[in-house]
Amino acid sequence: MSKLRVLVVGLGNMGMSHALGYTRIDGYEVVGVCTRNIDKVNLPEALHGAEKFSDFDTAMATLKPDVVSINTMPDTHAAYAIKAMEAGAHVFVEKPMALTVADAQEVVETAKRTDKKLVIGYILRQHPSWIKFIEIARELGTPLVFRMNLNQQSNGETWAWHKRLMDSFPPIVDCGVHYVDVMCQMTDAKPIKVHAIGARLTDEVAKNNYGMLQVQFDDGSVGWYEAGWGPMVSETAFFVKDVFGPKGSVSIVMAENASGVKSDDINAHTKTNQILRHYADMSKPDERIDMTDEPDHDDLCEREQRYLLKAITENIDLSDHMEDGVQSLRIVLAADESIHTGEVIKL
Repeated sequence: MSKLRVLVVGLGNMGMSHALGYTRIDGYEVVGVCTRNIDKVNLPEALHGAEKFSDFDTAMATLKPDVVSINTMPDTHAAYAIKAMEAGAHVFVEKPMALTVADAQEVVETAKRTDKKLVIGYILRQHPSWIKFIEIARELGTPLVFRMNLNQQSNGETWAWHKRLMDSFPPIVDCGVHYVDVMCQMTDAKPIKVHAIGARLTDEVAKNNYGMLQVQFDDGSVGWYEAGWGPMVSETAFFVKDVFGPKGSVSIVMAENASGVKSDDINAHTKTNQILRHYADMSKPDERIDMTDEPDHDDLCEREQRYLLKAITENIDLSDHMEDGVQSLRIVLAADESIHTGEVIKL
């Protein structure tokens, strides 16, 4: 099969990682890159053969790519994804895939109507350790209790990036979709209501840079998730990934000798280090599953693009993947609505 011609749109942290990921996969050829200030971007050697564009529509019309990788700010995700699929391209789109549930549903409907593959950037779905974490959680019985957060003490360039992201979404939405998606994979139950609170801790942004949601499922499972960004955020207990049910618990933990991990380290957001399993009946001692030899952030981006290639070449049905993307977005947007209205939002 001839290589699929890829246009990468957006060259920030995620976009550059994805762009380089394509160059390491035999089935792809990066034929173009697009970002607003393309003349100021110093491309790595692996991307020197790609044409450079500053305008999405021009890039699409010129290249007519087979695959479009959308890694821009969230306010362009839906429009670019729809345009790309209408033009005949398969799409990878970073999360969240839209600003509203209605727009997300339109993206999914477009993928179905055009018969194009749509993969959403839920990077944890390609991570072997997180897959194991979810697998164990599903063995703990019903109901489940989910406790998760990702707070980031961000400064300098990272804080500037977070402020740009908050032009579209607060962190409880932007990061929350990942971990709400994990919760939904751990239970077959349906989410039924969401309540959330938030706070704006700086005048540098218009949105709440801290938020905490609670979600309830129809089998009695409950969970909370919190996220905060900014130079004032505490480094204490910034990374909690913990689940328990009638039969015990499973947690992502640092190794007992681990130290010096910072909350704004993007690799720390996906690395599990160790999984700690506890058996409620004490039939076995607590078990530490070592996960130190695991993929880093760039490797995971590459795995996402290998999954897209597999979906295209093997015609994998992505219906569940796409609907899950809509559901996780619905939950975190309901949380943002709850913050602003002070009400419990029924789903």
